[in-house]
Amino acid sequence: MLGLMMAEPLRVATIIEHAAKWHSDTEIVSRLPEGGIHRYTYADANRRAKQLAQALHRLGIENGDRVGTLAWNTHRHFELYYGVAGIGAVCHTINPRLFPEQLVYIINHAEDRLLFFDLTFLPLVERLAPVCPTVEKWVLMAGPEHLPKQSALPGLCSYEDLLAAEDGHYEWPSFDENTACSLCYTSGTTDQPKGVLYSHRSTLLHALGISLPDSLGCSALDVIMPVVPMFHVNAWGLPYAAPLNGAKLVLPGAGMDSASLYELMETEGVTFSAGVPTIWLALLQFMREGHRKFSTLRRTVVGGSSCPPALMKAFVDELNVTITHAWGMTETSPLGTASRLKANQLTLPADEKAAILTKQGRVVFGVDMKIVGDDGQELPHDGEAFGDLLVRGPWVVRDYFRAPTPGEMTADGWFRTGDVATIAPDGFMQITDRSKDVIKSGGEWISSIDLENLAVAHPAVAEAAVIGVPSAKWSERPLLVVVRRPGLDVSKEEMLAFFRGKVARFSEPDAVEFVDALPHTATGKILKTQLRKDFAGYSVA
Repeated sequence: MLGLMMAEPLRVATIIEHAAKWHSDTEIVSRLPEGGIHRYTYADANRRAKQLAQALHRLGIENGDRVGTLAWNTHRHFELYYGVAGIGAVCHTINPRLFPEQLVYIINHAEDRLLFFDLTFLPLVERLAPVCPTVEKWVLMAGPEHLPKQSALPGLCSYEDLLAAEDGHYEWPSFDENTACSLCYTSGTTDQPKGVLYSHRSTLLHALGISLPDSLGCSALDVIMPVVPMFHVNAWGLPYAAPLNGAKLVLPGAGMDSASLYELMETEGVTFSAGVPTIWLALLQFMREGHRKFSTLRRTVVGGSSCPPALMKAFVDELNVTITHAWGMTETSPLGTASRLKANQLTLPADEKAAILTKQGRVVFGVDMKIVGDDGQELPHDGEAFGDLLVRGPWVVRDYFRAPTPGEMTADGWFRTGDVATIAPDGFMQITDRSKDVIKSGGEWISSIDLENLAVAHPAVAEAAVIGVPSAKWSERPLLVVVRRPGLDVSKEEMLAFFRGKVARFSEPDAVEFVDALPHTATGKILKTQLRKDFAGYSVA
């Protein structure tokens, strides 16, 4: 027997319709790449997204066609999220920080028919166009006054001209909720980037999941500023969760530097933000240098890579801002876990609570996970055993877009994340390393993440990475690579001594090297494949 409930399909367009109807006067504020601040309401955004939908139809875009974006966090990018997906096409957000050859591969692999781009990326787009034959039209996300006088871009036009030709009288079509709505490619640090194709169903369920109180806790009381870019994993779902909950949305555009972020947070009353650790490390230094405080910001979410405990403590103690540690990846839409205390943990000593909150946290409803050993057998949730982390759920990838062998990746129903983790009896998961980054020394496993988190707690350290290097006796030993803070000094001997008594003796790094900067992926993670190349041939006694 089936239930007698309405079978309304879960579609992304229903989110912006909801916001326009029930939160019509709530603002979306953007810093524009071409300069200035733009502000309007959810009602305005819905109308313009419908104008965009009409323009896409006029340009011949059909269900399933891919429409690319090379854009920052702005109201126009927000409109593309809804206007493209709303007609049944696929919004393909492209990371402009990737290498040009990766961008060419991604655009051609996706077979994007249109490509929308911010003024910032005009020189990049002019280099890409000759080698991206599937793109029929390039659209500059600005007014016509910003169009170049001469351009070799096929069909170049301005975004505002496209919308001005339409009246916005449009009804969002209904279709199967499993229809694809957006596409995002992984960073591709070890291979060609792989496409993750999200559905309307998975995206809406993920937006509901991250809105839960023990998840990211989005609310109509919030002013949300996603610092994580909209070209990466849908800005962690916040451009969907904010309108779903009626929260004011603040979009920082290309201004991702600390001074610009702080200014926008203060003028717009931002209460909640999200981004990778490198953003918050830089912002913390900026706040310290100017003896600044936040007047409204009270919480932020950190993901993308492990958040150093020292950073979490500094934000609470010095800035009165709580950091929620979260874990996810492109393949999980991205949220998988969030670190929020349970009721029975509230009375624990402060240091015990802090230790729990530095973990990646508990699963959000809809996500299931387990850890397995080398033999594939599930390991106990005792907080001690660590193994490969596997996940599954309605917003977890089943196959990569155009995978050469469909169905092979999750044949047993689980996605292998490539992370190594422990799961405690209370359900809190902790990433101990990426499987390819774990250091095996004399039969013992050493977590590079633990050593990196400890290293950045040193007052003279701005950033640190740990890689395994050859050892004749132990097979592999940890090498610590450090970036010093400007104006501060620390010797190799002092740095090595900093670890003594804080970790097991066999885990202590054997050597330290100082560098001016660490290599990063396009999404802000430390690029250890490059570090291994940089230190190829390095060995310790």
